[in-house]
Amino acid sequence: MGLLVSEVEVSREQGVNGPKPSVAGHAATDSPSPPESSVADVVGATVAAQGVKDAFGVLGSGNLVVTNALVRHGATFHHARHEMSATCMADGYARATGRVGVVTVHQGPGLTNTMTGLAEAAKSRTPLLILSGETPAAALTSNFRIDQHDLVESVGAIAERVHSAKTAADDAARAYQRALIERRPVVLMLPIDIQPQPAVQTEPSQPPRPQLHPPEPAAAAVQQAAELLTKARRPAIIAGRGAVLAGAGPALEELGARIGAILATSAPANGLFAGLPFALGISGGFASPFAAQTLPQADVVLVAGASVNHWTTKHGAMIGPDAKVIQIDVDPRAIGRNRPVDVALIADVEAATSALMVALGTHRNEGFRTPALRDDIAKNTWLHDPYEDASTEDTIDPRTVSIALNELIPPNRAVAVDSGHFLGYPSMFLDVPDARSWLFPNGFQAVGLGLGNAIGAAIAQPDRPTVAAIGDGGAFMALAELETAARLKLTLLVVIYDDAAYGAEVHHFAPMGHDVSLVRFPDADLAGIARAAGAKAATVRRVDDLEVVTEWLVNPTGPLVLDVKVNPTICAEWLEEAFRAG
Repeated sequence: MGLLVSEVEVSREQGVNGPKPSVAGHAATDSPSPPESSVADVVGATVAAQGVKDAFGVLGSGNLVVTNALVRHGATFHHARHEMSATCMADGYARATGRVGVVTVHQGPGLTNTMTGLAEAAKSRTPLLILSGETPAAALTSNFRIDQHDLVESVGAIAERVHSAKTAADDAARAYQRALIERRPVVLMLPIDIQPQPAVQTEPSQPPRPQLHPPEPAAAAVQQAAELLTKARRPAIIAGRGAVLAGAGPALEELGARIGAILATSAPANGLFAGLPFALGISGGFASPFAAQTLPQADVVLVAGASVNHWTTKHGAMIGPDAKVIQIDVDPRAIGRNRPVDVALIADVEAATSALMVALGTHRNEGFRTPALRDDIAKNTWLHDPYEDASTEDTIDPRTVSIALNELIPPNRAVAVDSGHFLGYPSMFLDVPDARSWLFPNGFQAVGLGLGNAIGAAIAQPDRPTVAAIGDGGAFMALAELETAARLKLTLLVVIYDDAAYGAEVHHFAPMGHDVSLVRFPDADLAGIARAAGAKAATVRRVDDLEVVTEWLVNPTGPLVLDVKVNPTICAEWLEEAFRAG
C-alpha cells in the first residue's frame, strides 16, 4: 500500500464494527468515510510522512480535513484558542527542537490572525509550515477573499500553493522542504475547491533529497581571517542565532580555546556558551557591567551568525573603534549591513569555524584566557551585581523576584521571554542550559508572543519545566492560551511581571512631560483569571510568596501562573537603548 490509507480501506481491514481511526486526539465518530483519498488527505499524509510529530492550529472548514489527515498519519494536533498563538506555539516548538513547526488555519481571517507571529518567525529564521485554506480563484465575491500570496510575502515568509489534484503530494513535500532547507516560514495555500477533489497524485514523484552539506567558505577568505586571528592579542567571539541554527556551539568553543577568545552572544543566542569559564553572557543592552567593560578591549572580533545590530553592539559601544571584525554569515546580505567588516566569510557558521581551525594549524594563543580573568568573569555576572532592592510592602523588585526564581527552578529548564519593559530581567537573571532552551521571540519586537512560544517549548520537551516570562500587557494579549496550557496539563510556569501598565511607554514618555495615563491600567487579578482558566495561580508581592513554586515543582500536573506585582517605579537600565533604536 502506498503513502495513503483511506478511511474506507482502514474500515475494511478492521471490519465494519471494528475500531475507527482517531481524529485530533478523540475517538472517531460514525460519520461516513470518504470513498477515496482527496487532495486534503494527500497533503496531510505527505506532511506527516516528513516526520511531523506535533501540529498546532485553530480548526475551521478550510483546514479540518487536512488536519484530520495529519492526525491519522501520526501527528498529534494541539488546538490553540487563536491562530497567532498557534503560530507562536509552532515557532517555540521549532526553536526548542530544531524541527519544522507545523500550523493549520482557516482561509482569510484564519491566516490574517497568524500574521504577527508569522512576521516574528520570518525575522528570526524559524522553519515553519503553515497549511492554510484559500478561497477558490473564481470566488471573487467571497467574504474570505484576500490576496493571501502577497500578504504572506509582505512579512518575509514564503508563499506556496497546492496547484491541482495531479500535484498535491509534490506541492506539499516541496513546501515542507523549503521551510526546512531555507529556515523560513512557508505558507502552503490549500484552495477549498481543490481540497475535496479525488487525488490523482498520492505520493511525491521525486525521491527523497540527498543529504545536503552546508556551504563552505572561500579559501582566500578563510586564509585572511586566519591571519587576523593569528595576530590577535585579545580576540573575542560574538555568536548569534545563525550559530545556533548551524549547531556551531561546540566548534566555536574549540576555536575560542585555541585563540584565547572571550565569548559572548546576541540576545537571541543566549545559552550557546552556557557554563563556559570565559563566556561573558549577552552582548549589548543586556550585557553585565563587567561584560560591557571587557568586550570593547578585543582587538579582533569574530562575529558568527549575528547581525551585530544596535542591540548586540549597544550602538557600537561593545566593539572597540580600532578592532578588526571578521563576520561569518550564510546570507551575503547580512555581511556589513550594520557595521563595516574587514573579512567576510559567506558560509554556514559551523563549516566556516571548522575551516578556520584547519587554517590556524598549530597556532595557539592565551589571549584573554588568564586565570585572573576567568575568576573575574565568575565573580561579575548579573547575579553578583549589587543593587538596592526597591521592593515595597505591596510590590516586589523585578530583579529580586528574578534572582529568587533562578535559584528555585531546576537548572534543566526552558525560558521564553516576551517583549516589553520587563524583558531584560529574565534575560539577565534566568540561566538556561543551552541555546535551544532559550526562546526570545523579539525579532519583530511584538508584545504577546512569549506565552505561545513557551507552550510550544513545553510540548516539545514535557519532562522539564518551561518558564514563560511575560508582562501584564502581553499576558492580556494572549490570555486565552492560559486555558490551552491548563487543558494540555503542561509543566509551564507563567511569570507575569505585572506593573499595571505598558511600562516601556510610561518610563520613556513620562520624564519628557507627556501624559501617560492612557497606558496605565487598574490593578487586575491575573491570578484569579488564571484559576478561572483551569490553572493553579498565586499573587506574588514578596519572596516568601514563591513557596508556591517549590510546592508546584513536586508534582507539576499543569501550569502555575504567578501574578508578580512588580514595583512600577523601577525603570529598566536597557530601556534608553531600546528607544534610541526606534
